[in-house]
Amino acid sequence: MSAENVSLVQGIYRAFGTGDVSAAVAAMSPAIEWNEAENFPYADGNPYVGADAILGGVFARIGGEWDGFAVEPREFLDGGDTVVMTGRYTGTYKSTGRPINAQVAHFWTLADGKVVQFQQLVDTLAVARCTGAA
Repeated sequence: MSAENVSLVQGIYRAFGTGDVSAAVAAMSPAIEWNEAENFPYADGNPYVGADAILGGVFARIGGEWDGFAVEPREFLDGGDTVVMTGRYTGTYKSTGRPINAQVAHFWTLADGKVVQFQQLVDTLAVARCTGAA
């Protein structure tokens, strides 16, 4: 089942990369628990539970605050029911005009063919410098 889990997670990144949010959300359990990294700007809503909370609390904010924000996956690690993506965040923070190229890791936990939990880890100092918080 783990190869299918890796494929499902890769599909989420492809869907978000092409703007197909509904396909990405379809891969998530209705009760998904989503956590942004501690000290990340969007961690204020942790844990986000369910797609509506994630869409409003994370993705709408990204769309409103960043130009060209992208996740660039570099590697997918197969841990069976957990898939880890390592990569980079890129984009420009609108209010400061500063670009970012930050290291990131995402931990996806799956059950019954759906994502049930997500945990982000990211270089929060790079994010704080980009957003003007540091």
